[in-house]
This record gives sequence, structure tokens and C-alpha cells, in this order.
Amino acid sequence: MSDVFDAVRAGAARVAAGARQVQIDAARLEALADALAAAPPPAPTWDPRYHHAGPAHSTLAFVVTWNAVNFGSGWFPKLRKRDRLSGALTVLTGLKDRFDSGGPWSAAELAEIEAEELAPIVGQTLAEPEAAEIVGLWAAALRQLGAFLLADFAGSFEALVAAADGSAASLVTRLAEMPYYRDVASWRGREVPFYKRAQITASDLALAFDGKGPGAFRDLDRMTIFADNLVPHVLRHHGVLVYTPELAARIAREELLPPGGEDEVEIRACGVHAVEGLSAALAHRGVPAPPRLLDYVLWTRGQSPEIKATPRHRTRSVYY
Repeated sequence: MSDVFDAVRAGAARVAAGARQVQIDAARLEALADALAAAPPPAPTWDPRYHHAGPAHSTLAFVVTWNAVNFGSGWFPKLRKRDRLSGALTVLTGLKDRFDSGGPWSAAELAEIEAEELAPIVGQTLAEPEAAEIVGLWAAALRQLGAFLLADFAGSFEALVAAADGSAASLVTRLAEMPYYRDVASWRGREVPFYKRAQITASDLALAFDGKGPGAFRDLDRMTIFADNLVPHVLRHHGVLVYTPELAARIAREELLPPGGEDEVEIRACGVHAVEGLSAALAHRGVPAPPRLLDYVLWTRGQSPEIKATPRHRTRSVYY
């Protein structure tokens, strides 16, 4: 029986087959597979430098709350950042500090949170228009989460995860009921689902709980990558993704790509499809590497100064 992950794969494959502005270089993909097979990367871990790790109920709430606001890459160049941290890690560690000192927000508190309360937690000031815009969206996302938990799960984070009954696909489907998780684009009249943040929520739960309890999902390795703007950038750095000169020039100028535009959808979808091919190539070499693991590997590579030195595509979207 097909599931939400099959739908993501099928949509990405369809886009990759007909993309006009992004292509996958099969030879460079094989070369990257050779390099990764020669030095298999370590598995991802729950890093206590950036992630809250408290009692089970608090850690579970942290994972779900963090991923409700795990977007904003199109605004990050304009935001205040902690010393030597990216925009995403700035927000993540701000939330970690809040949970470490004050514990989780209740669903009722999330349902009423405003930007004024959230801004100092994530290190921003509402006096700066672009910061005010993204903090407002983060606050709206948290209100959606609080209302969702109250309406369907009696305000319980644990009940949300328990309702998935050990299926990451089920958790993704449930989270996608919230507007800011409904990560489905339209490309030439066809739906192209990604569900980036819903998928990474399940993956993060597995990491935080070492695959046990609320982190026990039987279908984790069926997930795709968590399609954002960094993993495609790393693939482009390795020559796996090739952009048209026009698209490359727009990105070099740091021009914002409209969310849901054909070029933006092709970048994300070709990134998903390329990593599916990379995973298959590694399996052929005797190195099991499901896409969610490769996402971690490529995302981590993307933190290197060499890769950060080149502009990646930026889109102001609530999905990544």
C-alpha cells in the first residue's frame, strides 16, 4: 500500500523528469556515491549543544515545538545570529535555553503566544521589519500547533505521537493537517508534496529517544530527505545538481525566488530525487544509507565555510 512517502517520491521523480531549470548529473552523482562509500559518514545524533534533553515529556514537547518553527531560511540573512551560529541554530538554541530554564509551553500557552513574547527567546527585535515578519510567522505557527493539540489531542504532545501508532507516515499525515505543515507545491498543474518539517519531526523524535518510546517508528527509513535550500546547494556544490545559467545568476545575485515558483519547486524536487538515486547507488556499493541519513550528511557538509561562501537559493516560505 502506498503512503505519503511514496507520494513525495513520485512527485519529485515527475518534476525531475521534466525540469527545465535544474538537471541531475548522473556521473557526478556516482562520483559522490564513490566518495561517501569510501568513508561512510557517522549516524546523526541528538546534539545537546543545540537540543533540549530533559525529562521525556519535555524533550518530546521540544521536538514538536521546535519543528513547528523550523523554517525561515529566506529571512535568515537579515536576522541577528548568535556568535558563529547559523540562523537555524540561533533559533534552535534560543528555544533550547527556554526549555532548559522554564520547561515546555503548554498547548494552551502556545495557542495564545504572540511575537512580543517569542522575539527575545529567538534573539530578535521586532523593531527590524524583516525580523518582525518572520517572528510573527513563527508565533502564528506555534498558535496553530497549540490549537491543533487542544482540538484533537486534549492538549497533549504525547497523545499526538501515540496516535501515529509507530508510523512516521501517519505522524506526517496528521501534522500536515496544520496549514504551515501543508507543504504541497503545484508544478504544471500537478501536486508535488514535500512535507519537510512533518518528516523531520518524526526523524528528530527517533534521534531524541534513540528509536525507543515516542521515537519508535517502524518506517523511518522510508522517509525522503527534508527538502530545503541547503541540501540542494550542497548537491550543486558537488556537481550533482546543475542549474541553468539564468537560474544560477539569480541565485548569485541573492534574488529571492518566489515560493512555489517553477524554479523553486524544481530545486527542491530534484534534490529529493537526486538523493533517492544516491541512496540506491550506495546500497549497490554495499553501504546502506537511507535518504534521511544522507540528508543529515549533506546538511552537515553544508555548514562548512567553503560551501557557505557561495549563495544558495533563498525563498521566504513557511515550509523551510
